[in-house]
Amino acid sequence: MDVRVILFRTLFSALLLTLASPGLAQSLTPSETQRVDRTVTATLAKSGVPSASIAIVRGGRIVYVKAYGKQAETGTTRDDAPYQIASISKQFTAAAILLLQRDGKLSLDDTVAKYVPGISGGETITIRQVLSHTAGLEDYWPQDYSFKAMATPVTPQQIVDRWAKKPLDFTPGTQWQYSNTGYVVVGMIVEKVSGQPLLDFLQTRVFKPLGITAYDQDLAIGPGFPQGYGRAALGPVRPVTPAAHGWLYAAGELSMSAKSLALWDVARLDRAVLTPEDWAAQETPVKLTDGTTNGYGLGVFTGAGNGHRFIEHSGEAVGFLSENIVYPDDKAAIVVLTNSWSNEAFKTLAQKLSGIVLKAPALDSADIAALAQARSVFDQIRSGTLDRSRLTENANFYFTATTLGDYRNSLAPLGTPRSFAQMGTARLRGGFVNRVYRVSYPGITLALSTYVEPGSNGKIEQFLIAPTQQ
Repeated sequence: MDVRVILFRTLFSALLLTLASPGLAQSLTPSETQRVDRTVTATLAKSGVPSASIAIVRGGRIVYVKAYGKQAETGTTRDDAPYQIASISKQFTAAAILLLQRDGKLSLDDTVAKYVPGISGGETITIRQVLSHTAGLEDYWPQDYSFKAMATPVTPQQIVDRWAKKPLDFTPGTQWQYSNTGYVVVGMIVEKVSGQPLLDFLQTRVFKPLGITAYDQDLAIGPGFPQGYGRAALGPVRPVTPAAHGWLYAAGELSMSAKSLALWDVARLDRAVLTPEDWAAQETPVKLTDGTTNGYGLGVFTGAGNGHRFIEHSGEAVGFLSENIVYPDDKAAIVVLTNSWSNEAFKTLAQKLSGIVLKAPALDSADIAALAQARSVFDQIRSGTLDRSRLTENANFYFTATTLGDYRNSLAPLGTPRSFAQMGTARLRGGFVNRVYRVSYPGITLALSTYVEPGSNGKIEQFLIAPTQQ
């Protein structure tokens, strides 16, 4: 389960470098709304994913909610339909622990053995380590498919007995490894300390105060609910059989609409329900014993790219993939829920919608000058009139007559670019200043990577153009 969760976070910082965006505003403009509609519709058509439900937060409020495509074999497509959000649920489980700590009923630094006996290493593993995936407990669902036992109902204790009593994969605190097993343990702790089922506790302390409608995903099946789909290789898209009751529990038990999840994102931005200190605790990356971290806090990943901090988590349930990203400094968030687990359309949509919503970093005077130079050289190359005095020895070596001819013959027919913009911020590498540009034409988008000597008169060391996804 949730290999994509881990991979997505690794890729997301890089994907942010390709964002192009208008200035930040409170609401989506008519043009932006059209771009969102075109983006979602085209992505679903290309990917074969039956449906997507999205919500957009801008300026700290929800400005757009819409569902697209086929949510089930029968019924209508509804904007308020609750999709299974799977491991995005982990941040709610972590929030429950933080609330109980605030109540004085437990501590993040308590050992799990204090509440759940018999777990391997339970006398030394802390609740904080379990929430941050640094406890060493073996993951019970690493697969991206529903394995044999998942056809039979299971209890949290049965999951613990089968997986949490095995030898630890590593000494607690020394490594990071995604573990759904750990969150089952944490869910049991919430229920023991609060005296309530986990979902009931969240309903009282989180969902009702925020106006969120949330369901146990085991019960969000059948008429009126989105249906999960899958695909074997390049075969037809087919409905899939849900897992039996109990398998996601505190590791991913929730179903909710895109709007409801966006209400949680707004609460994060406003520091509502939890205290500011508890929100910060969730969003602070937990360090290993050697002082390193991969950016995971308590149920969320944190990171930054293209000048934007983000807090995010993905989710994978049987037949569903989802993404939730919050940009705290921008007062923005993107929710993407899809009902297929055989395509990364959820990731593509999150990246593209972020590009529409976020404010691009301002260019300084050096960036502006470099942009003008890059555009001038681009126009020379597509016309075959390259001024080689502006190139370094290595760049001149690269641009042979054949290479320059290929550039000219492939670019000239495209005509004048629709847009030519810097993506991300400049960075130093190998003694050069590296900048990346996106060159857009109808039907195709090009990525231009440049390395230039420092200074206003620096020569160009690299000028490489390649196609990229729009």
